[in-house]
Amino acid sequence: MMRTMLVTFTSDGLALEGILRLPDGQGLFPGVALCHPHPLHGGEMRNTVAEAMAVALTRAGVATLAFNFRGVGNSQGSHDRGVGEVKDTLSAVTFLGDQAGVDRGRLGIAGYSFGAGIALDAAAEEHDLRAVVSVACPAAPMNDLVLHQINRPKLFIQGDADYVIELELFRFLAQRFSPPREVEVLAGADHSLRGYEARVGSMAAEFFKRTLG
Repeated sequence: MMRTMLVTFTSDGLALEGILRLPDGQGLFPGVALCHPHPLHGGEMRNTVAEAMAVALTRAGVATLAFNFRGVGNSQGSHDRGVGEVKDTLSAVTFLGDQAGVDRGRLGIAGYSFGAGIALDAAAEEHDLRAVVSVACPAAPMNDLVLHQINRPKLFIQGDADYVIELELFRFLAQRFSPPREVEVLAGADHSLRGYEARVGSMAAEFFKRTLG
């Protein structure tokens, strides 16, 4: 069981919408902010992969905040080619950590596709984020030397039939990230991860339970 509520928070003077999920029970829960795919290609906070991670995480005792980047859904503003979206993500992390029942000392971040790159960018800026899950990340963020220096636990999930980045290139770039890092390849999955959502959610939940405590 879980408690689900629509929320609004501010980023860069813009009001953004989100879905906050809290596990049932008392005490302080770890929390994870979830970044959705590219807004110009239909990405939004109810994307099936992001939704699967949110549900699996909350059922595992981790609070989650999925949110719409600026210009998506009812979030104010317009697409900012990743720059403003990183600000949105950092604001989401702060908002999540401020919620009653969430332990601000045990926060992580996850993202899918475009959102995976944004999640990595946010982790490079916000050193209090304790763990990162990157799902189907495009090549450009994976090849960013600054992001390679992130020294928190990282989990990279990729389909072996992903048409955005070839498997060999993905494996090569993933190994360039500082440890600790883990790599999971889903046999038969392409970039959409259609039919693999539950497995992605389970992998993310197990990883964050282990790394956030």
